[in-house]
Amino acid sequence: METVIPKTSTVFITLLRADVATLFSNRRSVIISLLVPVIILISWKGMIPQMGGPFALSTAITIGLMAIGLMGYTISISRDRDKGIFQRLRVAPVPGWAIMASRISIQLVMIMILTLLVFIVGFEYDKITLSAQGYLLTFAVAILGGAVYLSLGQLIVGMIKNPETVNATTRLTYFLFIMVGMFGELGALGPQVKQGVHWSPYGSVKLMLAASMEPVKWNNETTTTVLVSLGYVIIFAGIGIKNFKWNTK
Repeated sequence: METVIPKTSTVFITLLRADVATLFSNRRSVIISLLVPVIILISWKGMIPQMGGPFALSTAITIGLMAIGLMGYTISISRDRDKGIFQRLRVAPVPGWAIMASRISIQLVMIMILTLLVFIVGFEYDKITLSAQGYLLTFAVAILGGAVYLSLGQLIVGMIKNPETVNATTRLTYFLFIMVGMFGELGALGPQVKQGVHWSPYGSVKLMLAASMEPVKWNNETTTTVLVSLGYVIIFAGIGIKNFKWNTK
């Protein structure tokens, strides 16, 4: 009997449908991930006249990207690995890159939805408007920023096998980025911390987003943060992929 091996494109579409169904079944966590940056944006309405619209929008999107890359991607990968889902997929005629590409594609869609949602709330509630170029450039930069946190999540799940430890590490990293990033950026933790935050994944992504919303303010420092962010992606993803195990044994 002849064995029929499905096309890679067919397999990828099937995986994509399965991941969409999984995302829908976990819609509560998805809604929470989308609501957190929106709530922050709404609560900062009184600060917008002093800090500026791009500051508020970039902060909200940055926090949302962290939730998607760390809380969403990392924890789901760790959970499915612990359940043996990846191990079962690996014995099927499915290339490894297709499995991960399907997961990442879902996260990229989430990033686009998050960015669009923040723009809508910012316009309707806070009356923040950007130029057409600003909106388009921000979408592109949001994908790069999302890649930073997705690669950081890959690093965590690649270096740590135990799902409980992954969960704890991810939540701690998320908390530290928000607290140290937000307060450190404002100088509340001292000049040295402020400088460190500036070039951290949090600061680099936020600066890129804020500059992309006002393209006329894009300068050499912004370009440097783009290169730094690309460096984070390469390093985090490289180590995370190299050390990633398809099972917890």
